[in-house]
Amino acid sequence: MPRPRRAWAALVVVLALGSLAARPHSVPMSDRIIIVALGDSTTAGTPGFRSPIEAPPTGSGDERSQYAYWLMQAHPEWDVRNRGVNGERTDAIARRFDRDVGAAAPTVVVVIGGVNDIYQGREVDEVERNLASIYERARAAGIKVLAGTIIPFDTATPEQNRRMHQVNAWILARPERDPNVATVDTRRAVASPDDPDRLISSPDGLHPSIDGYRRMAEAIRSSLESLIRSGPVRK
Repeated sequence: MPRPRRAWAALVVVLALGSLAARPHSVPMSDRIIIVALGDSTTAGTPGFRSPIEAPPTGSGDERSQYAYWLMQAHPEWDVRNRGVNGERTDAIARRFDRDVGAAAPTVVVVIGGVNDIYQGREVDEVERNLASIYERARAAGIKVLAGTIIPFDTATPEQNRRMHQVNAWILARPERDPNVATVDTRRAVASPDDPDRLISSPDGLHPSIDGYRRMAEAIRSSLESLIRSGPVRK
């Protein structure tokens, strides 16, 4: 028995709405913007998530415990590749550049590193040299850089906080010397409003909670949007 015309019309509307709802999560690969998230545990998603480098091929744990997840929820057309490794210093992060960034040929690389250097007693100028080398290699490869500040950890000593603030001031001033580098204050995004040298929420006192990673993503997202809209890398 044929359906009434009204029923057919309603079915068409339902199918159309279903298609629209699915569309943001099915962006063709050819239309996606590749972004590499390069860094240490606060990029990897520790302690709730292990990155695809740490647990090949796709990572393991609660995927919400990484800022890359929240960025792709906001922008399904972004392919944000988590290349964080728990415990790494900036010298180790820099050594992975060609494999984890250059080979992907992203539009932007987000770089957050330095907390493990400070924790292990490394000098501020060493952290700055390693980060500068990453920024320069990205520029040479035609890749834009979004540099994030070192985020706090609750057990940091006053001296460790002093050195983190010194590195962060250097990072935030970087665009004055390098127009290819944009910055985002990821430390401020996850810091407690009552004590900016502590995390607003943390399961272990060292790393952000899921909500903390979401807050990181919110701060990073607007900076990424502006950077993607900007012109090509200046060589």
